[in-house]
Amino acid sequence: MESQGNTAQPISADEIALYDRQIRLWGIQAQEKIQSANILLVTAKALANEVAKNLVLAGIGSLTLIDHEVVTENDLGSQFLVAEEHLGKNRAQAAAPQIHSMNPRVKLHVDTDDIHTKPPEFFANFDITIATELDFTTYTNINAACNMANRPFYAAGLHGVYGYIFADLISHDFVIERTKSNVPSKPQETPTRTILNITTKKENEKVIEMVTKREIYSPLILANTSPLPEEYTNRPRRRKQVTPLLSCLRALWEFQKTSGGRLPTFSRQDLENFTQSARDRHQELKLDIETLDSSFLQSFLQNLGSELSPVAAFVGGGLAQDVINVLSAREQPLQNLLLFDGEKSSAPIYPLHPFFPPEMNQSLSAVPPAANPFPLNEAPAAGPS
Repeated sequence: MESQGNTAQPISADEIALYDRQIRLWGIQAQEKIQSANILLVTAKALANEVAKNLVLAGIGSLTLIDHEVVTENDLGSQFLVAEEHLGKNRAQAAAPQIHSMNPRVKLHVDTDDIHTKPPEFFANFDITIATELDFTTYTNINAACNMANRPFYAAGLHGVYGYIFADLISHDFVIERTKSNVPSKPQETPTRTILNITTKKENEKVIEMVTKREIYSPLILANTSPLPEEYTNRPRRRKQVTPLLSCLRALWEFQKTSGGRLPTFSRQDLENFTQSARDRHQELKLDIETLDSSFLQSFLQNLGSELSPVAAFVGGGLAQDVINVLSAREQPLQNLLLFDGEKSSAPIYPLHPFFPPEMNQSLSAVPPAANPFPLNEAPAAGPS
C-alpha cells in the first residue's frame, strides 16, 4: 500500500447529494479532503466501533481495521458490531461487514496481524493512525513511527466510566472564521499556537476574518512527563479543579512500562505500587494531594479494562469529530489530552508539552534525532494490549 498523502479528489454530483448535510456544515472542499483520507484504526473494540461508524458515515476514502484478537463474551456486552455468532472469530473480520454496510463507498480493509509485528514504515501508508486500547509502550512505539513518517497520531482508550484521547498532529495548519474584531490579534496566541495569516471577506454586511493558525504538538512519550501549564497550577481554585484522572492515567502507564503492558490487579503489591505511583505523579504535577483521595483511586482501579457503551459513544464521537476537523483543516483541533470522567460528566483538555528555557532549546536542537529509537516489531513481554 502506498501513501495516500490526503490529496483531495473532486466530488461527484451523487456524492454531493449523499453528503449534502455535512457539506453544508464544513463545505465542499473539506468534504473532498475527507473523501481522500486513508485511515488506520487499531483494535476493533467498543471505542473503535464508534470511531469507525462516525468516520465511515462522514465518507472517508479508506479505512484499515487491524486486530489479531477474537471476539469474546466480554465484547458482546459493549460492542454493537458483533453478535454471538461471531464468538471465536477475528474481531476485525467480524465487525467489517457491519462497517461496510454503513457506507459501501468507503474502501474497507481488514488486517488480522498483531500490530506489534508491523515495521515502522507500515504507518507511513496512512494519513492518520488511530490507536485504541493498547499499552503505553505500544502507543509510544506507534507514535514514534508516525512521527518519522510525518503522520498524525491519536491514542485513545476506555476504563469503565473513564476515557481519554491523546493527539500528536506534529504540526497542523487550520483555518477558522470569525467576525472581525477591533482588537489586533497576537501572532503568538499560546506557546503552541501561532497565527500565520488573516484575510477578510464580507457576509451580510459583516466583515469576516479567515484566520490561518498553526498548532505544534508533542509526542506521547514527552507529553506524559510534561508539567501542567502554570495557569493550572498557580491558582489554587484552578489547581483543585484539575481531575485526578490525569495522575491515575500517568500512574497506569508507568505501571504498564514496568510490568510488560498488563493492568494492575487487586493484589496487595499491585495496589501499593499503583497508589504510590499515582501520588508521586500527582505531586510532580504540583497538585494538592487531598484532591487525589482513596475513593477516586478505588473507583479508577475498579473500572480498569472495562468498556461501557455510553462512554464509548462519547469518546469515540469526539475522537472521530476531531479527525474530521483535522482532515478538513477547519476548526481548532484537540491540544492535546482529553480526559473524560463519566461520574462527573466532564471532559477537560490539558495541553501537555515539555517547555524548556531558551538556552536549553538551543542545546537540544544541536542533538541529532535517533533513528527508529522504538522498534515496533518487539511485542511487550506479557499482558493484554
